[in-house]
Amino acid sequence: MNEAISYRHIIVGVDLSEDCPKVIARAAGIASVCNAKLTLAHVLEPIAFAYGGDMPVDLSGVQEQQVQKASAELTQLAKSADYPIQQQHVLVGQPAAELHYLAEQEEADLIVVGSHGRKGFALLLGSTPNSVLHGATCDVLAVLVKKQTDLPE
Repeated sequence: MNEAISYRHIIVGVDLSEDCPKVIARAAGIASVCNAKLTLAHVLEPIAFAYGGDMPVDLSGVQEQQVQKASAELTQLAKSADYPIQQQHVLVGQPAAELHYLAEQEEADLIVVGSHGRKGFALLLGSTPNSVLHGATCDVLAVLVKKQTDLPE
């Protein structure tokens, strides 16, 4: 493959939905051709505190349970992939910002995310793939994942 278009490290941002295997498979195909390192990442929104009346409630234990559950799901996804997953990350924060930061820290040259192909008003409101695209310092691939009910008959 031409070095100008070869990738060395690919990060796959997954949302742990049923569409993840398709997104991982697309990234694995590219990684295989390029002999690239493949990393899975999932980003959880932070839920540090909630307020019930006048008393703050610490939800850090709930956040830690979410991280553990996501880590277990990421491990299962990695085991079922057709290409070796070298790293797995469960991050807490804003998805696009965390994926950008991880890509920079890991010197990744491609971020792959799933997209439901939103158009019009839904796209204007923002989506994770759109947010990842804007502000990325490397290439971004949005893999179109439509549910069976979305496909024309």
